Formats: sequence, structure tokens, C-alpha cells
Amino acid sequence: MEPDKKQIMELARLIQKYQASYYGGEAEISDAEFDRLWDELKALDPDNEALKKVGTGPGVDGFVKARHLIPMGSQDKASNPQEFLEWIKKQLTKVFIVQYKLDGASLELQYEKGALARAVTRGDGVTGDDITANARRMKGVVQKLGVQFTGGIRGEVVMTHDVWHSKYSAKANCRNAANGLMRRKDGQGCEDLNLIVYDGASAGDDNFFKDELQKLQWLKKRGFQITETKTFADAREIIAYRGQVSASRDKLPFDIDGLVVKDTQIDMGDLRKARPEKQIAFKFELETAFSILREVIWSESGATYTPIAVIDPVRLAGTTVKRANLNNPDMIRAMKLKIGSSVSVVKRGEIIPKIEGLSPVQMSSETEEIAFPRTCGSCNADLVDAGTRLYCPNLQCPKRLLHRLEKWVSVLDIRELGEKLLRQLFDKNRVRGISDLYTLQTAELAEYERMGELSAAKVIRHIQTKRELPLAVFVAGFDLENIAETTMEKIAAAGFDTLEKLRIASASDIASVYGMGDITASVIVEGLKECAGEMDAVLKTGVISIAPPVPEESQPMRGLSFCFTGELKSMKRSEAEERIKALGAVSKASVVKGLSYLVTNDPLSGSSKNKKARELGIPVIDEQGFLDLLKPQKEKAASLKQGELF
Repeated sequence: MEPDKKQIMELARLIQKYQASYYGGEAEISDAEFDRLWDELKALDPDNEALKKVGTGPGVDGFVKARHLIPMGSQDKASNPQEFLEWIKKQLTKVFIVQYKLDGASLELQYEKGALARAVTRGDGVTGDDITANARRMKGVVQKLGVQFTGGIRGEVVMTHDVWHSKYSAKANCRNAANGLMRRKDGQGCEDLNLIVYDGASAGDDNFFKDELQKLQWLKKRGFQITETKTFADAREIIAYRGQVSASRDKLPFDIDGLVVKDTQIDMGDLRKARPEKQIAFKFELETAFSILREVIWSESGATYTPIAVIDPVRLAGTTVKRANLNNPDMIRAMKLKIGSSVSVVKRGEIIPKIEGLSPVQMSSETEEIAFPRTCGSCNADLVDAGTRLYCPNLQCPKRLLHRLEKWVSVLDIRELGEKLLRQLFDKNRVRGISDLYTLQTAELAEYERMGELSAAKVIRHIQTKRELPLAVFVAGFDLENIAETTMEKIAAAGFDTLEKLRIASASDIASVYGMGDITASVIVEGLKECAGEMDAVLKTGVISIAPPVPEESQPMRGLSFCFTGELKSMKRSEAEERIKALGAVSKASVVKGLSYLVTNDPLSGSSKNKKARELGIPVIDEQGFLDLLKPQKEKAASLKQGELF
């Protein structure tokens, strides 16, 4: 298939546009987003003129690319004390160092025998731009260490508030101004930047530093300005310290957006992970708006009743918010909420609105108690208020059974078995469990409303199509009370990668997986017991099987994410999603920051997904481009890994 000339022109235009913004001193997109555009254009048109200033030779703004000595992976984040305490539970150490989380641009200084050899931007976490000439002009960059040290020193390039106000207030903020200046080809303005360091590692000697505190002392002795650091042995003291720093951060000379908490002991193996587990960014509170709680709606999903708050409309993080999550009954009681209460609303991850508690000032004088549902609207069983969950305990509740069937059909994408037909089969007691689907016959299905023999045969053919499902997909299909496929993927990746291992795992075993909580673990263990017979019955049909665990080296797309929109010609969207998951990639339902590819057969359309992808600098590829990524896996195994592709 001939490369799409319009797509090539658009990619070249975007690359030149973003290069121009870099030259002007302010990056419009991140390094990783820029590199995604570059990779796509190089795949389509390797000799394109727009690529002559980027790549393994001259990089962004003409800077040469260079690899990092210290891995620059992404930190996990805690947005509130509860999330932070969940992380603390997983840690073996009892003593932590706590540092300011500087809001600037990451930079690694690389030294050879004590002399500064190069300075490399964060880039994609593995490779960045060599901006050594610019770094030499910054305050805080030590040219000679006075000792024979070969390795990397990591820090953050920041601009002080005073400098921003006096010289760069036309830029949106200090961070934007610093990012732009450090990438200027002529280096102008870099003398207005400061480097504050917080990490270091010796090349080839993981034991060069005894621990984190000794490392910081060594850095300070070499002449570096180090970030504010304290030591704590009590998690509650860290939470209190976060509150103190947050309240006074406007008095600091530069911007910070939280704290970094990490083990005092150095673990280079953990640091080399894409997302280290022994450190976390404890972020400050999110943007908050105040409103009035007018109503609580109880959303029913399977057996669970989830409270949703209806509030007076407020603007929050750029959008109008009318509804917010309340999580569960215990949250309502803990916050002492009532209808008419004035509430604080935040956006988790800048996406999901959530009520955090009562606002400081009560704006309404009339309040009333929130009414909790008492009986199941489907089977009239008394609901169980477990605090963290309000649910129907009846295992044969029609709503629970039907929801599980709908979830299975959705996960397997059996589109021919529509909602109305499934409901007919359920209401007539012909299909009450998932295994019942595999006993259906063409003749009996043809008797149902609006079917006929041809339509019935088509439905049966798709139901009976043999499928080998990843463990996470298989378990998610049984609707274990809102346990998503992504949750099961994390658990499988932690070693519980067969159904047998899952079944013998205890709730504490599951809770020990990083990112899992006690409630989620209990729901999974209880759900597996409840569905054990039905799972076995489905597997005995021979139509459905569970794929064996895939070793990491057989997952060349690990770290990539795809979003599919519109129809594909060569396969169903569900098949495409299954193929990328088998190769280690992730499927996303929408275009979000950090997405690797948007796949569509209309890359130049003005659809909302295409528009958002262009705004975020996400490559948009057509079906043939997607198939090309799938074909030569052995040849592309290395280049498709996230650290090397972007």
C-alpha cells in the first residue's frame, strides 16, 4: 500500500511547527510527544526533509541525542493521604526521606573522571537531547567535581519567581519559561535558570553511595544545590509535613507541586524499573471548587449500588461539573454529608469529579439526611451495607445474573447477540448463566422474535467461535463486581498468571500486589469462589480456553497503548485489541495523554478523537500502518519497546 501523502504532509507540518515553537523558546508539546511524531514520519517517509534535524543525529533544535546513565522513569503518585498510606503499607522500610518535588524540567549531568561531559534532557526516559552548552551557562551546574567520578547526577532545572516576574512573565509560568530557554539553540537566557539536584549514580558501581542521605551529603560537598530534604519515621508526620509545605509553598523562590517520598536505602534495581516501587510523588491537593449537594442517585451495576452526587454546577479544571463520585456509604458517613450540605469538589487525575468533604463555609441553611436504598429493586432482597459497599447478597438475583451475561458478551464482543435477544433468552429462563450460551442451537434460536434460520445460524457461529482468552479477559468477563480487566492484568503480571494460582491466592496475597487494596482483593477472592463452578463449565465446553502466561520477552509491544476508532476492514476491533494485548500492549477506549497510537481508516477527518490526538501530538495511523506494526515482530521487537520507540 502506498504511503498516505496527505498524512506525510501533515506530520511534516506538525514537526516543523513544533520545532519553530522550540526555537522560539517555549515547547508546545513534550519531548516524548514530539518523538512520536518523528517515529511515525520516519516509518512513512524516511528521507523526508523534516527529519534532517531530528533523530539519532541532530535532535530537537539541532541537539544531538544521548542516552541517560540514570533511568528517568515515571514516579507513581498519591493524590491524598489515603493513597499515600496504601503505598506505605507495601514498603518494608520504616524510615523515609522526603524531598520537595520540584516543578521544572529534568536534566541529567554526565561526568567522566570528574569533568562535565554532557547534559541530557529527560526525553523519553531513556534518550534525551544533549544540551551541554546551554547547561554550562546555568546556575548550579558544577563543571569539575574535584574527584574522580564517572556517572550521572540528576536534577531539575527551575526558574525563580523573581526572574519570571521581571523578565519572562509573557510565558504562562516558570516551568514553561524554563523548558523553552533550556532548549534554545543559541543558549540565550540559560543564565537565568537554576539546577537543583537530588540524585546520582556511579557508572558500573551500584554501591558507590552507601545510602540516600550519604549521597545527598556527597552532592552538597561537590558544590551542588540540593533539594530540601527531611527524614521521617512516621507516615502521619509526613502527611502533616505535606500540609505545612503546601500552605507555605507560595513563599518559596521556585515552584513545587508536591513531595517525593522514598526509601533511605538505595535500590538501583528498583530505580531501573519504568515505574519504581520504592518512591512515590505525594502530590499537593488538587484544584477545589465549592458547591451544594442537591441529590444522591444510586447507580446500579450488577449487585452493587454506588452513590453519585448531584450538585449545583461549578467550573473545575476547565469543565462544568454537575455530578461527582461519592464512592460508598462509609464515605458519606465519614464526611457527614446531607442533602443541602456545602461540599468541596476536586477532579481525580483531572478527569473524575469527586467530593472530598464539607466546604469551610456552609452556604445552605436547610439540610436533610441522605436516604439509602434498603431493598434490591430486582429481587426485593435486603441490601447489605458493608460500609465500603452497598450490595444485593442474593447470588441468584436476576439483575446480577443478567449483568454478568451482558458483561461476558461485551468483553468477547459477540455483537450478533444483541441486548434484546439476550434479554429474551434470559426472561424465558433459557440462558441464566454464561455456560448456557454454549448450549444454544440454531433451530431453537430461529424461533425467537425477528430471528429466522439465517440470523440464528450467524449468532450461533459467533458464539461457538473458538477463543483463547488472556486470563485477565476471562476473569473480567465474569463481572466480579466492577473488577476491571486492567486490574486483573496487574495481578497476573505480579505472578498470579493462571486460574489455579488465582484460586489458591488469599485476600492478603492479592492485596500485596502493588496498587491493590484490601477491598479490591476481597472482592476478587470472593468473586472467584462464587463463579468457580460457572468458570469450569465454560471451560469444559471447549470453545473457550485460557491462554498460557506469555513471557515478557515475547511481548514486543509492552509499554505501548492503542485506541481504535471507526471500522477496520481486515478484522473486528475486538480482534485487533486481542492481538495487541497478546503482544503486551494496552487498548484504550479514548484518546488520552500518553497514548502511543490512534488507529483509524480516516486519519485526516475532523472527528473529536482525531482532533484531540493532533492536539496531544499522538500519531494517527491507518489500518495498514497498524498491520505493518504487527507483521515483522522479530525485527521490530527492540524498536517497539516504549523506551526506544518514542
